[in-house]
Amino acid sequence: MPDNVESHPETQAETQPELQGSSVLSAEELRAHWMPFTGNRQFKRSPRLFASAEGVYYTTVDGRKVFDGLSGLWTCGLGHCRPEISEAVSKQIATLDYSPGFQYGHPLSFKLAHKVVELTPAGLDQVFFTDSGSETIDTALKMARGYWRSRGMPGKSKFIGRIKGYHGVNYGGIGVGGIGFNRKLFGQSVDADHIPHTVLPENDFSRGMPEKGAHLADELEELVLLHDASNIAAVVVEPMSGTSGVLPPPKGYLNRLREICDKHNILLIFDEVITGLGRMGSLTGAEEFGVTPDIMTLAKQITNGAQPLGAVVTKTDIYDTFMDQGGPDYMVEFPHGYTYSAHPVACAAGLAALDVLEMEELPQRVKSMSAYFENAVHQLKGAPYVKDIRNYGFAAGVSLEHYPGEPLRRPFELGLKCFDKGFYIRWGADTVQLAPAFVVTEQQIDSFINAVGESLHELP
Repeated sequence: MPDNVESHPETQAETQPELQGSSVLSAEELRAHWMPFTGNRQFKRSPRLFASAEGVYYTTVDGRKVFDGLSGLWTCGLGHCRPEISEAVSKQIATLDYSPGFQYGHPLSFKLAHKVVELTPAGLDQVFFTDSGSETIDTALKMARGYWRSRGMPGKSKFIGRIKGYHGVNYGGIGVGGIGFNRKLFGQSVDADHIPHTVLPENDFSRGMPEKGAHLADELEELVLLHDASNIAAVVVEPMSGTSGVLPPPKGYLNRLREICDKHNILLIFDEVITGLGRMGSLTGAEEFGVTPDIMTLAKQITNGAQPLGAVVTKTDIYDTFMDQGGPDYMVEFPHGYTYSAHPVACAAGLAALDVLEMEELPQRVKSMSAYFENAVHQLKGAPYVKDIRNYGFAAGVSLEHYPGEPLRRPFELGLKCFDKGFYIRWGADTVQLAPAFVVTEQQIDSFINAVGESLHELP
């Protein structure tokens, strides 16, 4: 790690006016909120509360600045509280706060859909809006099944996901997902099987795409042999798995999945909720890795996290099939949607966010700075308990040796030590995830990684 950069220069409490929400929460208020993906019992004994944000920093209710080491939840690559987005949202909510999305529309949804088509690979030409990444996956699964039924092949209903894959938490998403912890409480979901993950010991501490592992895509052939292609609707994968600990695809792996899906007439769905719109150094993971799916899901970065919005982008053939089999033109061709689909305020945020992304050429900035981030992160090799590091673009996963009898403990403790130093990271399973905003500076990267390194040395 660089030894000439102070690891946490911006973390001291500052004297400033009282922040909104800085009053202490009562026990009753804390109890009322059942928090998602949080150890509620521990959190409510020692809450970690943000009051405001600007650029690449949060400010806590007690006035401490905290570096945002995960871009929110992989959402805020442009930095926080961008005035371009705030102004667009404020103007829209004062002009058209809500518009029904069923049987009526508003101009912004069509403009945003056209912008998304411009930014995604050629051939992905139709956009269906949702409210979240989880909803985009369930929407994509329904589209896939509906597509095959409309084409007279109702037996094609099974899905193939991937072990360690994360596709949100709706019932379809946990079914095609491959994280057991997210599934065990809830029982059977959609009919799905899973190909192996791509984590191999020989690829430990790889930089970028691992050299070995493309052969694992051939396991899909075994599942096709087992279930028969006549029963399989789609294969669902993240181009780079994010939530499971940043797992870049081995070289040639995604290409091979595409070839097998084409061979057996199976749809390929890319979940790009994390990889889409800049994080990989290109506009999409599909563009970066050179493989175009039949269906792509987007969310998170599409509005820079300022408003909930997701999008399912499909090939024209899928859309046209629904239209051709839809009956009279006044009939609903796809009986699916949400009250807040294409919400006008969310669409305004999306248009503003994508304008900033393009005008400031932020995917290109990520690509140009990826090597710096990669070098900084891999300086953690050799730090206590670090057993693997993986990275691509502005995303890195650091896996830790298990604490005896408690495999999830060390990442949790590391996260708290970083927070005490003024740095926010995400922990999950045996891995911490690092994903700075696209606008981060080299000095901020150094401070961030130094703080993680210092915290690792402080673990028991």
